[in-house]
Amino acid sequence: MDPITKKLNVDHLIQLALQEDISSEDVTTNAVMPEAKPGEVELLCKEDGIIAGLEIFERVFKLLDEKTEVEFFAKDGDEVKVGQRLAVVRGDIRVLLSGERTALNYLQRMSGIATYTHSVAALLEGSKTRLLDTRKTTPNMRIFEKYAVRIGGGYNHRYNLSDGVLLKDNHIGAAGGVKEAVKMAQDYAPFVRKIEVEVENLDMVREAVEAGADIIMLDNMSHDMMKEAIAIIDGRAKTECSGNVTKENIKNIVDLGVDFVSSGALTHSAPILDVSLKNLHAI
Repeated sequence: MDPITKKLNVDHLIQLALQEDISSEDVTTNAVMPEAKPGEVELLCKEDGIIAGLEIFERVFKLLDEKTEVEFFAKDGDEVKVGQRLAVVRGDIRVLLSGERTALNYLQRMSGIATYTHSVAALLEGSKTRLLDTRKTTPNMRIFEKYAVRIGGGYNHRYNLSDGVLLKDNHIGAAGGVKEAVKMAQDYAPFVRKIEVEVENLDMVREAVEAGADIIMLDNMSHDMMKEAIAIIDGRAKTECSGNVTKENIKNIVDLGVDFVSSGALTHSAPILDVSLKNLHAI
């Protein structure tokens, strides 16, 4: 993440997370460490996976005290192993104690998403299909979670509702049909934005193609129906497959040759990667 992105879009979110954990004071730390004292603690990996979020981990401590120093022995995207020493954090022991949980929460969550994404993306290797995330993210965590998807080898779908036109079933219902929805979107949206339409059956596929949709999302279709839909589209629009796509069933999609497959599971179902801060001592 570049410095401008962090300052404009990340710092205030980390501060909210810290405020959630320290509403008035860290009672325990203040009890055992009444005065500032320099110390260091090790960041250790307790599970094999892909590490992601090291800069965010560091930023937590820097926002508490800019004098905190973090020496890294790994970088985002690295495959890490159980017992691996990932970093050493040095600074005021009170800061190390108070920032520990928030820093680890970010790192564990982001690394878990990167690890899961990496394992799913591996199943698409050799195909033209790109793996996309969705907006099914944890509130106030989207920027972190979508970054972790990229680190894991996936790609980002639209970031938010301002990012692009995606006409889903309820939009189509509100507009009165696929053709009507696409026409209204074409009239309203700037020409630089692509128009994607979610379809659930072959009649909707035909309507979306005829209306001039740029991307057609095949939602919760059977394998045979998706195959027929792709034949109908015949290269006149990009194709995306969606609907309960997971690591366990994505292999059933590879042979279809769709351009994209989107999976909410990348962000809403990835388990954390276990990392911890250990061996805190004064220096």
